[in-house]
Amino acid sequence: MSATHNIVRSEATIEPCSSPDHEDCGIRLVLDRLGEQWTVMALAELSAGPRRYRELERSLVGISQRMMTLTLRRLERDGHILRHVEPTIPPSVTYELTELGNSFARQVASLVIWSRQNKLEIEEAQERFDSRAET
Repeated sequence: MSATHNIVRSEATIEPCSSPDHEDCGIRLVLDRLGEQWTVMALAELSAGPRRYRELERSLVGISQRMMTLTLRRLERDGHILRHVEPTIPPSVTYELTELGNSFARQVASLVIWSRQNKLEIEEAQERFDSRAET
């Protein structure tokens, strides 16, 4: 197991809930993933169908190879994506959403749509706030 794989595991580990009925159970798992910048973009790209690693990497403009690998491993660990390796030279790796991943992607899509629809209003509110803070 690589050092990177261990980092993914330790960063993603969340304390178990003291009671399954506790309100924080489950939500922390989702927010942990949703709070990562590249998760939403990777889910959006994979929602169109399976993608090869390099295709996905090219579509996520600005992502480093290390962050791409971490993001994909975290999504795989959480059961959102499947990783298929073809035994070619060099190996061909394809990623696709699982049923759980498709469900998550649909929820995230609503957030993306809302963000796009409200971007201007949010920016205007930030400008108003910032101008008050400067005086």
